Amino acid sequence: MKQLLREALNVALIVLGIFSAAFGIHGFLLSSNLIDGGVTGISMLLAQTTGMPLAVLLPVINVPFIALGFRHIGRAFAIRSTLAIAGLSVVLATVHFPDVTADLVLTAVFGGFFLGAGIGLAIRGGAVLDGTEIAALLISKRSSILRVGDVILGLNVVIFVIAIWVLGVNQALYSILTYVAASRTLDFVINGIEEYTAMIIVSPESNAIRESITWKLGRGVTVYKGEGGVSGAPQDILYCVVTRLEIGRVKSIVREHDASAFVVTHALSDVDGGVLRRAVNH
Repeated sequence: MKQLLREALNVALIVLGIFSAAFGIHGFLLSSNLIDGGVTGISMLLAQTTGMPLAVLLPVINVPFIALGFRHIGRAFAIRSTLAIAGLSVVLATVHFPDVTADLVLTAVFGGFFLGAGIGLAIRGGAVLDGTEIAALLISKRSSILRVGDVILGLNVVIFVIAIWVLGVNQALYSILTYVAASRTLDFVINGIEEYTAMIIVSPESNAIRESITWKLGRGVTVYKGEGGVSGAPQDILYCVVTRLEIGRVKSIVREHDASAFVVTHALSDVDGGVLRRAVNH
């Protein structure tokens, strides 16, 4: 029963993602000759230069990436992604969306927003509407130099340089704004408010700080044994993982015990296991 509910939620997320992405493309971007990055951007650029329907180009260009996903990621992922991209093509071909605005700034921002939200919702449902991430992931795994972000950035630089030549400078610049809006929205939809952040705390009051974080926030804290770089004195180093909404609370706890404590925060791309959820209730 739990598995059935989970699959129903995945389907709902993918369907919402399809309609959000289609609205972003048809309701904003196409009429203004703007494009996004990645495979979607390539498809939109080809649709504008060749006259072929976007609903045909999207699945055709995504086929090689889905095949890679089937081979390296899994059958269920490939099936979901195939159905999701096919669904997006059908919606683009059959559903009429009104042209919302002629303002290019609003078009770029909100077109990117709805497109990014759609791609993000599909990913939350276990599928993709754009095969760029699949290719980037596989390339980065085979290279000791390139990371996923590097591959995606390199691909998009090529796409937007070509867009300058094909669409003109203004349209290409607005398209870059579309891509930025889409990528930021995608990041938020995938990670959400509970995007995790790591915090490193160095203080002579580490024991009191550790207890406060553990009992007030219900977060696990790891204690590393270190020593001062200058003094050589033994020093406990605290490491904890919190949501970005809790960063301020942790800093307040630290300052209560030690106003001069050294605190470092950095975003995490993925977190799993351990004491991540609240474990203590008051």
